[in-house]
Amino acid sequence: MTNKRVLILSYSYSHQTRNLLKTLVAGMEEENVEIVRERLEPVENLRFPIGTIPSTFIMMLLTFFRKRYPIKPLNDVVFQDWDLIILAGPTWSYNPSGPVLSLLDRDGSKLFNGQTVLPMISCRGYWRVHFWGLKALLKKCGIKDVLAPIVFSHPTPEPWRTIGVFLKLAGRTPEKGSSWFRRVYPKYGHSRKQVEKAGTLGKQLGHDIQSGIELTGLTFETPISTDIA
Repeated sequence: MTNKRVLILSYSYSHQTRNLLKTLVAGMEEENVEIVRERLEPVENLRFPIGTIPSTFIMMLLTFFRKRYPIKPLNDVVFQDWDLIILAGPTWSYNPSGPVLSLLDRDGSKLFNGQTVLPMISCRGYWRVHFWGLKALLKKCGIKDVLAPIVFSHPTPEPWRTIGVFLKLAGRTPEKGSSWFRRVYPKYGHSRKQVEKAGTLGKQLGHDIQSGIELTGLTFETPISTDIA
C-alpha cells in the first residue's frame, strides 16, 4: 500500500501551534503517513511578546482589519498534489493570522486549487469567525473541500483568558504575578493534556487517511479542556 502524503503549512507566533503540531505529526507518522512540513516565515520578524500595552492595542486593531504580513517564498515541493493539506495557525483578533492571509493572497490559487484542506486553529476561544473567513478565502482559491477544523482553545476560563493573553502580548508575565491572579490564570497557552490530545488526533487522522476513509466524512472532537495541567 502506498503511503498517503500530507502537507502541513503552519505559522506559530508564540510557539503554541508549533507545540500542538509536534505531537500531531508524531501521531500521523506512527500510521506511516508521509509528512512534508512548511513553516511560514514572515519577511519582517514579528516579535513576541510585542512589549508594550500601546503597541499591543495597535497590533490587535490592525489584525482585526486583517492586516497582511508578507512571508518568504515557499519551497517548490509544496506545489504538488496531496492527499490532504493541513493549514495550521493561531487566531488573531477573530481572523487568520497575517502570515496566513498573505499566503492565501500570494500563493492560494496555485497551492490549494483542487486540494482538500483541514484547518487546525489555536485560539483564545473565538475561532468560528476565523474559520468562516478562512473557508471563504479558500473557496476563492478553488479548493476541492474544506474539512471541519481541529480547534484548540486556551483552557483558562474568561475573562482571565483574555486579560492574561493581552498582558502576555504586552510583555508581562501574568502567570507569575500576584498570587490571586495566578490562581485564575496559572498558565499561558495550551495545557499539557491538549498537546497530548493532538497526538491522539494525529494517530486517528493518520489511520483514517491510510485506510482510505472518505476525508469529507471526518469529524473531530474539539479538544477544549478546562484542565490546565
